[in-house]
Amino acid sequence: MAEIPDYQTLMLPVLRIAALGESTIPKAVEKLGVEFGLTADQMAEMLPKGGAQVINNRAHWAKTYLVKAGLLDQPRRGIFRITGRGAELLKTNPSRIDNHILANYSEFRAFTLRKPEPGEGPLRTTAARDLPAPNASAPPNERIVAASNELDAGLRDDLLNRIFEIDPISSRARFFERLVIRLLLAMGYGKGHDEAAFHTGGRGDGGVDGVIHEDALGIDPVYVQAKCYDCEAVIGPEKIQAFKGALEDKGATRGVFITTAKFSEAALKSGRASQKQIALIDGERLTDLMVRFNVGVQIQQTIFIKRMDEDFFEE
Repeated sequence: MAEIPDYQTLMLPVLRIAALGESTIPKAVEKLGVEFGLTADQMAEMLPKGGAQVINNRAHWAKTYLVKAGLLDQPRRGIFRITGRGAELLKTNPSRIDNHILANYSEFRAFTLRKPEPGEGPLRTTAARDLPAPNASAPPNERIVAASNELDAGLRDDLLNRIFEIDPISSRARFFERLVIRLLLAMGYGKGHDEAAFHTGGRGDGGVDGVIHEDALGIDPVYVQAKCYDCEAVIGPEKIQAFKGALEDKGATRGVFITTAKFSEAALKSGRASQKQIALIDGERLTDLMVRFNVGVQIQQTIFIKRMDEDFFEE
């Protein structure tokens, strides 16, 4: 009986599936099961800690790595397709695609070399056989950190996917506004007290979706704008100007504009040029913060790395 293929073995088949048209992980897994002759038990096999089927987990990682190398893209949430670069690679008729092949692309190298953020929480990991393998020549502790970073990168993609699975759009917008407020509280705004934050989004909200009071008397409020736009959308300076106007109407000096989309350079410049203190947080930074401050995520496993205590052996 054939074994469930590892995620690197799945890279070429996943790319070939994408070459046939837009796909999803569930659809791709069905085809992979047939291609590799997997049994029903193998298709249903779960990770040791549960939460996902092994074949789905490995197909997901294959897809994620291909996306990071620019061989696939994701035009919509949960959908992936081949890119021109991916099609060019298939034309060379490769016998296998793995991390060594992907390392030829600068975007993939930048992804695998991403440094952890200061103060990031405990490591999250699955069974060792399901971890995307970092450079095998690196010391064990570096391999653990690299694997943790890669897991977090996939988790950040999953968080955005999950937000966009909420329907209808109006419900998604309200959920996102509340999510943003919970994140800011988790980051320490309002000293983390729920009663310091108010969700104001909806009709007649005056251009703000929430407010967090930094002091008990409400003298030092932070106003919040939350926009759940398509992740590939680009927010221009006009939206920042409108937010500045809303802050001006309320006599406020501080605001946070958080979105799932991206900011144009002109929008960033407008935020920096303001006499008011305005923080702009895009989709990538948003999910970084959600992972760092444990909003919408939970710790699956904690690993303790121990070293010899030299003091113990000294007389």
